Amino acid sequence: MPQPNQKGSTFSKAISLFRQALSGEHQDYTTGSIRRAVILLSVPMILEMCMESVFAIVDIFFVGRIGQRAVATVGLTESVLTLVYSVAMGLAMAATAMVARRTGEKNVEEASQAAAQSINLALIMTLLVSTVGAYFAADILRLMGASPETVKEGASYTRIVFGGSIVIMLLFLINGIFRGAGNASMAMWSLWIANGCNILLCPLMIHFYGLKGAAIATTIGRGVGVCFQLYHLARGNRTIRIAWKHFRPKSSVILGLLKITWSGFFQFFINSASWMVMAWLVARFKETAIAGYQVSIRILLFFLLPAWGMSNAAATLVGQNLGAGQPGRAEQSVRTAAKYNAIFMLFVSLLFLVGASTIVGFINNDPAVEAVAVQALHIISLGYVFYGVGMVLTNAFNGAGDTLTPTIINIFGFWAFQIPLAWFLALGLNLGPSGVFMAILITETSITLVSFVLFRRGKWKEVKV
Repeated sequence: MPQPNQKGSTFSKAISLFRQALSGEHQDYTTGSIRRAVILLSVPMILEMCMESVFAIVDIFFVGRIGQRAVATVGLTESVLTLVYSVAMGLAMAATAMVARRTGEKNVEEASQAAAQSINLALIMTLLVSTVGAYFAADILRLMGASPETVKEGASYTRIVFGGSIVIMLLFLINGIFRGAGNASMAMWSLWIANGCNILLCPLMIHFYGLKGAAIATTIGRGVGVCFQLYHLARGNRTIRIAWKHFRPKSSVILGLLKITWSGFFQFFINSASWMVMAWLVARFKETAIAGYQVSIRILLFFLLPAWGMSNAAATLVGQNLGAGQPGRAEQSVRTAAKYNAIFMLFVSLLFLVGASTIVGFINNDPAVEAVAVQALHIISLGYVFYGVGMVLTNAFNGAGDTLTPTIINIFGFWAFQIPLAWFLALGLNLGPSGVFMAILITETSITLVSFVLFRRGKWKEVKV
């Protein structure tokens, strides 16, 4: 009876592969099985993104106990804070692409230099954003449509979050460096540590300091994660190790990073600014709609971010295999990751369609807020399979250093299409918040279809980094 032994052998191999993925052991992703490479990179990246999504859920869970205005404050602050995320993601994208390409070329010294120069850029960029955001905290909430009561209650929260945005920037960036080097497990552990601190501190800080305690807890948690990252960057491994000499400015590396960063920034800024407009449109329907929308977005992100982890694996594999002169293997890696992501997102869609009320009820106890959140989940999740594939295609472009293509797609998709459509459906046809949710569904699906056509053309394989 060989079949039970075969099943046991398969299970043992799966467990062994899982442990190997978490170990941080050095791997050469330019050779061997593509499926194995995708799994080894995806497991820690998915777990990393799970922790990022838990950040959002933990905050909204504890803040939701304070009241609707507190939830609205967190949601509106996060909507504007996406500008910081855009800068962080753009720079992390550049670091991932460049470090991955140098890693594929087996050039450890230049990979380390690219990492150090990206940290220099992050420190400079964050200084301006932190200062402006902290100073104009109350004005930011007013601009986003918050009521005077919400501004009064939430300004301190917004000020602390923006003032400590350097930890957001570095956490994103350094994890991008680790991913580019193929050390996805280190990125995972840094976020797990950061999130663990946040979970422990959030209820404690809220008890003593109210809403602003949530901001203090999140900032401290991310700061601990950054310290963990910096320690391991300095300690190093065979792929990358940063020393003080790597921080000396080198114009060719800085210009190369900026070339990818600016389009990467605009790619995410266009996307993020569109989400800000969506939040502003929903805010026209008062605090209940804002709170429901923000609860639904946190839940959506909780399940989207693991899928983003899979797409990050595609970015690393594209960068390293292009660096090794294997464009065919790079393309096959993307197709494999896209297939896995589509299967996962189909499962999530079905989960939302049958269990949205239960999921929303876990983090919110206001019936009016729950009604809006459930409606959002039902509508937006209909396109989840497309979202999953679209994420992989976008990160494939980014991993190749072709950040311009997704940027152009986002300009037309979000600004020329989604915003006018959302305005027309929500206000023109008087569909209210559901019109905004429908616009998100239609836009994201359309963007994926366009991305697939451009991916098939293959110009991304020719980009030099």
